[in-house]
Amino acid sequence: MKNRIPRLLIETTVKKALENIKRSPEQGIRNLIDMALQFSDGRFQKEFFTVVQTMLQNENSAYYELIRDTIAHVDTENLYTFGINVGYNSCTVGAQRIRENEKALGCNIPWAMCIEIDSKQYEKKFQKYDDLIFEGESLGIYTWMFFVSEQPGKIFSLVKEHPESAFCVFCDTKDITLKFLQETTMLKNLMVVIRYDENATDVCAELRANNMLYSIWYQYGQEDTEAIINGDLFRNVQQLSPVFTVLIPENKCPSEVRQIIYSTVKQTRLDQSYSTIAWDLQGDNCLVDTIISEDACFVYFNKDGDLCDCEKTFENGHHNLFHSSITDILLNTCTKKESELM
Repeated sequence: MKNRIPRLLIETTVKKALENIKRSPEQGIRNLIDMALQFSDGRFQKEFFTVVQTMLQNENSAYYELIRDTIAHVDTENLYTFGINVGYNSCTVGAQRIRENEKALGCNIPWAMCIEIDSKQYEKKFQKYDDLIFEGESLGIYTWMFFVSEQPGKIFSLVKEHPESAFCVFCDTKDITLKFLQETTMLKNLMVVIRYDENATDVCAELRANNMLYSIWYQYGQEDTEAIINGDLFRNVQQLSPVFTVLIPENKCPSEVRQIIYSTVKQTRLDQSYSTIAWDLQGDNCLVDTIISEDACFVYFNKDGDLCDCEKTFENGHHNLFHSSITDILLNTCTKKESELM
């Protein structure tokens, strides 16, 4: 990638900061955020780190416990590499490239892309996925969220091929096998995101014992509204020590429920009462995208490669990542308004 000198400076600073955080989490993380603000040269970075700096003035923040626990139990190289790939490659260099390409192409480009992968068809379509990531990186996309319902370890070959991207692999607890754990520990640009179910406690214990970076995802419906609003879900999940708790709506979940849940997620982060970071997949992905390029763009492909809209209704195969380039799909579906190109 370009701008290697500033990246090397940032890498050195982050590595030193991680060591300082181990010794003194509160002071170390505040120093890291202060330094991040000094390095920040874009609106997104400055806005993000200013908000974090303000939040961490709360000495009773549960996030300090999250930071202490993460630093103590996650492989340092995994934490460092994933963090650099998201924070620098994706939200700094990648964000700048996205803005430049949006202006040149006249279409929106998402900062992160969500893709369902059918592991049974993976080997046959490997080259298409590989091409997709190369093309995405050229556009400025360095964060990838893969949803693999069976044998998620199959896609590790793709993760290895793209060491400068950050991969969040969403999977079920039943797929966390010994072989999976052994292979995952070798990948430093990966965060495993497992479904919150009756097996999550045991699986998280295994992930933790292997010093892995992991989070939880929970698919909610209208019947889950109360448990999310009153905090029961986050209180229970934080006992498993995930970095993020990602909320994903069921396909038929009403839009008004989604709005209520997203408002709850944002307030939960502001309150800092739970030692896990609440994240609404669609709402927060759009929020980051809006900060980067002032116009939200949420892109989700199903396992057949078809583009889905925000409610995940299919577009009848007209925009398929196996038949068209991602650039062509974005040009046809995510056109920017003329006023946004000025």
